[in-house]
Amino acid sequence: MRYVVIIEEGENGFGAYVPDLPGCIAAADTKEEVKKLIHEAIEFHIEGLKEDGEPIPKPSSSIEFIEVAA
Repeated sequence: MRYVVIIEEGENGFGAYVPDLPGCIAAADTKEEVKKLIHEAIEFHIEGLKEDGEPIPKPSSSIEFIEVAA
């Protein structure tokens, strides 16, 4: 499965979350590190859902880029 991951840069590093997996988040100092950590978080989140007998949400989010004049 492929999930949309949102990565945001903040004052002290990077954060990432998965809209289709509420509570699945990661934070790190670098973009590369947060990408690695969110990948691990997704796997951990899905494994937890399986262990709890919960359904695994199918990816339903999509991403579009909208250009605006700045």
